[in-house]
Amino acid sequence: MTTNVEGRVLVIERVFNAPRDQVFKAFSEPERLESWWGPKGWQTENRKFDFKPEGVWHYCMRCTDENQGEFFGQESWGKFVYQEIIAPEKIVYTDVFADQEGNAVDGMPEMLITVDFVEHEGKTTLITRSQFASIEALQQVMDMGVVQGMASQFDRLDDLLKELQ
Repeated sequence: MTTNVEGRVLVIERVFNAPRDQVFKAFSEPERLESWWGPKGWQTENRKFDFKPEGVWHYCMRCTDENQGEFFGQESWGKFVYQEIIAPEKIVYTDVFADQEGNAVDGMPEMLITVDFVEHEGKTTLITRSQFASIEALQQVMDMGVVQGMASQFDRLDDLLKELQ
């Protein structure tokens, strides 16, 4: 996985040894998404999943790993609002930290995320571009461990893709 910061944008790339349509389905099918989303030791539950432009994905991640100390038992709610979907090439959505009702949490940054799925010789390069309102908002999420969380999450996605082949 490679990461790069371009102003207010965090770019993360990772190559998966799977065809693009399989990687896209991992983002677009609720059961698949639920099975890998979130860092290792966390379980995701879909509250709402409507994969279409203006559709909403509202979810909760819960730490189920007792070895994660103070994180064990914690919940983290999030909400996507899909802006653009071009299967199996691209997904654009806003991402906010949310509460159980799907309301944005005050003081937490909102991100505009573009995910590109680029296939080459049977492998897929996943490119995520997370745009923040300010460099400070980007730094806030970096300080929360977003890069480490994404690395762990992408390891889980890689495991799922291997199972499906």
